[in-house]
Amino acid sequence: MAGQHLPVPRLEGISREQFMQHLYPQRKPLVLEGIDLGPCTSKWTVDYLSQAGGKKEVKIHVAAVAQMDFISKNFVYRTLPFDQLVQRAAEEKHKEFFISEDEKYYLRSLGEDPRKDVADIRKQFPLLEGDIKFPEFFKEEQFFSSVFRISSPGLQLWTHYDVMDNFLIQVTGKKRVVLFSPRDAQYLYLKGTKSEVLNIDNPDLAKYPLFSKARRYECSLEAGDVLFIPALWFHNVISEEFGVGVNIFWKHLPSECYDKTDTYGNKDPTAASRAAQILDRALKTLAELPEEYRDFYARRMVVHIQDKAYSKNFE
Repeated sequence: MAGQHLPVPRLEGISREQFMQHLYPQRKPLVLEGIDLGPCTSKWTVDYLSQAGGKKEVKIHVAAVAQMDFISKNFVYRTLPFDQLVQRAAEEKHKEFFISEDEKYYLRSLGEDPRKDVADIRKQFPLLEGDIKFPEFFKEEQFFSSVFRISSPGLQLWTHYDVMDNFLIQVTGKKRVVLFSPRDAQYLYLKGTKSEVLNIDNPDLAKYPLFSKARRYECSLEAGDVLFIPALWFHNVISEEFGVGVNIFWKHLPSECYDKTDTYGNKDPTAASRAAQILDRALKTLAELPEEYRDFYARRMVVHIQDKAYSKNFE
């Protein structure tokens, strides 16, 4: 049976209280309209951003194709002055390039020292801080990072999940976002936090037959829209035109649940990582058995995990 195609609900004029009391506990994606984001949605033109960001060096992804694949790494990392990045990303064809004249650019801003510092647009791009207001729908102490994102037209990011809640603020341009429920993880052919299925619109069902069972939630974002992406929800993003976005990540769980070395917000909670290591050891132990017995006891383990750990409280 083919998976359902469902629209992401859109709501306008939602207050912090309404969000926290009625919407946030549902743990489902939601597009918020009419949030006061400051003047960024009209102010952040190519020329303005080039001037405000100046010659600050930024590390970027450069791809010869629009469909980026983090598993096979079909892109290269390069460094450009911020103003040059903005100018190039806004172009369809480039006079100066690394790979080809129609190469695509993607910026995911980093902390000053990515090994120790999280991204915060207010620190890395202080001249832009006064232009944008973050939605105050979470406690200040829960804040984790604010990530500046700039994408070339047509660029598609791989399907992945993050371990923290986040708001994707579409400042300028348009994006199409497709999301998949955490409950459909078994249909997404995961490798770490990423899905192997790159072409989600025309998937190779001979190679990925279960993918058709995954429920697909979809929305379009325009300037001023804010998409709430709950932790663990898979998302795939296409920039339908040159655009600028900002992700605000915050901690849904107590701070001690997260890996203290994680500056990106994409390492699994420490308890989940420990459980995965224990499972790996269990599988190595099972490998000592003949195939017939290994298969039988592996199936018993799966049933035991489903019985003890699967929740009946989520769709």
